[in-house]
Amino acid sequence: MPFPVLKNYLARLSHVTQAGTSVWLDEEGRALGRFFNCTMTSGFQPLREINSGKLVAFEGLARSVSKADEGLSLWRLLDHAASDDESVELDRLCRMLHAINFFRQPEAEESDLYLNVHDRLLSAVSSNHGHAFQRILDALGLPIERIVLQLPTVTPNQGWLLNYVADNYRRNGFRLAINVTSVNEAIGLLERLHPHTFKLDAGNLSDESAVANFVTLCHAADIRVVFKRLETPGALQTLQRIGAATGLPIVGQGYLFDKPLSSLAHARLATVAVAVAA
Repeated sequence: MPFPVLKNYLARLSHVTQAGTSVWLDEEGRALGRFFNCTMTSGFQPLREINSGKLVAFEGLARSVSKADEGLSLWRLLDHAASDDESVELDRLCRMLHAINFFRQPEAEESDLYLNVHDRLLSAVSSNHGHAFQRILDALGLPIERIVLQLPTVTPNQGWLLNYVADNYRRNGFRLAINVTSVNEAIGLLERLHPHTFKLDAGNLSDESAVANFVTLCHAADIRVVFKRLETPGALQTLQRIGAATGLPIVGQGYLFDKPLSSLAHARLATVAVAVAA
């Protein structure tokens, strides 16, 4: 493991029981966390170039591991959190779990880790977004430059809040991905925020010419475009046409290629199969 501080932390956790802490290790070495009555861990879904199957990054997703709440997602937990303080606590726990479970695996190599920020968190944190997580990464000796925080889609009247939060995260050393509902929305944010990544829904690409122009524009500005929720062969064919029109590699993410798994090794072994399917 190339992260000695994390290795020492995991060695200490290996002697901790569930009753003794909010974070512990299971028999497979995965870090688990507890929020109220839910025990959770991390799943990782790859972001891939759709034609080659090449791995670009992974997105960390919270996954339940107890029978009673199997399949419960981070979003549902946050939606049912009773207070802003509880939602902030859950968000920080999930980010820490994902960082531990990602970087403990040698297959992480040089890949980036994308982590979600729930829309409730935008207003729940009073100031200095990202500072607490930045301190956690520093304490574990983990590379903040390989973390990309995904900001949610916002309404037009929340633009000021998105600016404020994005500025705070940048000041704390994070790169940003922004979820958008359309190309027009993304273009409105491109110059103002200049994120590392835009994420668009792969099932909502009716104007292929506009999407192709946007991909070309972002490539020139050194901004990645990721097409999320890639779930059907028809959506894949649309993206392949956009790739052919632009001459650029297109990055997709979704269940057509991968479901979230705790093991990064499985995702790397699946690369050849994805390339054939594409």
